[in-house]
Amino acid sequence: MRISSRLKFIALMVGLVVGLELAPITWAQPQTEYQPPHQKPGPASERILFQGFHVDVASAELQAGKMDIYEFSLKTEAARRLQNVPDVKVYRAPASSISLILNAAPTQNPKVELNPFSIREVRFALQYAIDRRFIAQEIYKGLGEPMLAQVGPFDYDYLTVYDQLKEEDITYDPELARQMMTEAMQKAGASLQGGKWNFNGKPIQLKFIIRAEDERKDVGDLIASQLRSLGFEVASNYQQFGPAILTVYGTDPQLLDWHLYTEGWSRGSAERYDYGTINSMAAPWLGNMPGWQESGFWQYENPRLDELGKKLFQGSFQTVEERNKLYQEMTALSVQESVRLWLATIVNSLPATTKLQGVTQDISAGPRSIWTLREAYIPGKDTLTVGNLWVWTERSTWNPVGGFGDVYSNDIWQNVYDPPLWRHPFTGLPIPFRATYDVATAGPSGKLDVPADAFLWDAKKDAWTAVGSSLKATSKVTFDYSKYFKSNWHHGQPITMADVIYSIYQRWDMVYDENKSRIEFAQAVTSRPYLETIRGIRIVGNDKLEVYVDYWHFAQDYIAEYASLSGVNTPWEVLVGMDKLVFEDRKAAYSDTAAQRFNVPWISLVMDNDTRLLRRAMTDLRDAGSYPAKAFQVGNTSLVTKDDALKRYGATIQWTQKYGMAVISNGPFQLVRFDPPAQSAELLAFRDASYPFKPGDWYKGAPPEIAIETVESAGIGIGSGGTANILLQGPGQVEVRYLLFDPVKGKVVDKGNAQRVSATQYTIQLSATATAGLAPGPYQIFVVASSDQVSSLAERRLDIQAVTGKVTALPSPAARQSATGTPVSGSRGLSCTAPALSIARR
Repeated sequence: MRISSRLKFIALMVGLVVGLELAPITWAQPQTEYQPPHQKPGPASERILFQGFHVDVASAELQAGKMDIYEFSLKTEAARRLQNVPDVKVYRAPASSISLILNAAPTQNPKVELNPFSIREVRFALQYAIDRRFIAQEIYKGLGEPMLAQVGPFDYDYLTVYDQLKEEDITYDPELARQMMTEAMQKAGASLQGGKWNFNGKPIQLKFIIRAEDERKDVGDLIASQLRSLGFEVASNYQQFGPAILTVYGTDPQLLDWHLYTEGWSRGSAERYDYGTINSMAAPWLGNMPGWQESGFWQYENPRLDELGKKLFQGSFQTVEERNKLYQEMTALSVQESVRLWLATIVNSLPATTKLQGVTQDISAGPRSIWTLREAYIPGKDTLTVGNLWVWTERSTWNPVGGFGDVYSNDIWQNVYDPPLWRHPFTGLPIPFRATYDVATAGPSGKLDVPADAFLWDAKKDAWTAVGSSLKATSKVTFDYSKYFKSNWHHGQPITMADVIYSIYQRWDMVYDENKSRIEFAQAVTSRPYLETIRGIRIVGNDKLEVYVDYWHFAQDYIAEYASLSGVNTPWEVLVGMDKLVFEDRKAAYSDTAAQRFNVPWISLVMDNDTRLLRRAMTDLRDAGSYPAKAFQVGNTSLVTKDDALKRYGATIQWTQKYGMAVISNGPFQLVRFDPPAQSAELLAFRDASYPFKPGDWYKGAPPEIAIETVESAGIGIGSGGTANILLQGPGQVEVRYLLFDPVKGKVVDKGNAQRVSATQYTIQLSATATAGLAPGPYQIFVVASSDQVSSLAERRLDIQAVTGKVTALPSPAARQSATGTPVSGSRGLSCTAPALSIARR
């Protein structure tokens, strides 16, 4: 399985009061204002040691001084025991989510065997058999929030689907699940014998792969128990990360090596307007649904989800409202299809010593983000020790083309390279990181002229070819790479436009060259829809690249993110060497599924054997004086000479001989040691005088909070209306929305925006018309607050009674301060190379 490389850059808020409570997240504030320890180029600390620690011993090892911060979430009880421990600070963030992936493939002989999950009605019925509230409140001890879709109550786009998810009203109802499942199973020819489902005279057994490292073991046991009560035999197979990922994502679903699996996802950054996660988690075209778009595998198909997903991904909408409708329909279809069932958003607990300075808390990822370790230091020490559950697993693969699909490799890699753009840690909007950009657009309905000398790669002609006259594009983004080009790679060679152009060529040729696309089939098929929207590129001066795209977004920074064709994260000669291994020598593969299909290594630049293969390939290239000159010939300009190529080859060969690895990049740290058996890695500061950043340049601190403090009402008078007063705190421009919900019928009765009384006070006015048709009894008012300065939400529920006649009006909001609403959630997140999947496997 391989997700399109673009999405690696790129994919996770007087009444009668009852209900369960999830306290709002309180962001840990720095004890003192951050002061950079020095002004040298590069990071704050001189060295970072990454070390594996099992989660069950992590708390004790932290307190014993064996590490300074732990980047895997503690189990809930362990985190609570640390709350009042001196010298330990526990950072919290909604940094992960869990889901249940179902194998929807039919059996190879459907007259003999039956896969229940090949039946949509059975999959959907399972939604009602899962007690999400128990998972969130009991297994995760309140540090979780139930999820029904790819976004939850800590995500900004939860607002987009808020109404429909409330009306979907999927709650724990095992009897309804049993009724729905029985009807579907009997229709498929199965029979219930002695309380067990049988097909063709044999009991139906479900192979359930359950992750063993964390609370997902308990979650899996809970679901397995419920499946048994529904009449299925369940073979629970407890596995850790590597074996589980290999079985589920690396095999043809129709082999039925598995039926369901407890997935986990970590967020790498905040997200304002989702387009990557929903496509990855719902639409087959992007390669993250069963079948994984791998050649020869059975494929889950849903043309409507693909159609909607591509429109959303490619910016094929005219307004915010049209975009939201696409998102809403995709969400509704994905819930109905129920191939991936969402269980809970998990508030991660990440402990650190209080001595640690320079922590930036991404509103989704917390301190486990690209920002923190660049600035982090402990006064008087030059080394930080960072703990994690794993440093390396069998599925941790370091290659920038088809690797970095797991959170553990990304936790280290994000400190080794500088991306052109990233997401702001609070707003979730794309922002410049090392490249700057200017956006010009005629969208959504107009077009710009593409200059005749703009060019695209023509795989048949094996050349960059001018697009010619009369070509149009919706938008143009001009990227300025001068902060790259005035500096060096870690091996001392200058970063140049050739590095940008080769990475773009590499992608185009992999997609449009017939031989290459047959080898890396999943990479090619998932990248093609994106490349089809690129109308041309043009080099301007020494440092700039214009990119013309048929893409529009109402938030223009997303246009820049979409148009970012190069991650500028690996020297061109390393990519050339890997291309030789994969496509010419056929001794390695970029993706896991291609590696299995051709029985070659899934190339990883931290592994000794793979590094030796690469060094041998580059030595052959050097000795032959060979380099891909056509890839560097743009018009009349050659971006690389033979002498340039020989210098690059020599520098990389020397690097691999020194370090036994081929990870060479351009960020504040360089990887100098990687020891899989010892579960350890070492980074050293990159102090090249030309490096453009120094401590203080990356620091953002803690996000501003948005929190609803009180919601109160005297009740609803049927036919006479009602009032609810809201007291909240939040930054910037705050919007408050409400729903009046009938829990008996599972219907939204009324909805709208609360009226602003002051910066902290809002009022909901329920009209006589809206309340005229109510029956006496209980109702719920859901209140959601959002801000333009944070991508998180705050949500609160007020349980209220509707009565005949008028109710006594409340005093003004300022006159009442008692808390009467129930908090539902607190403040709150896949190489063209954007930060998302902002989400990676864990």
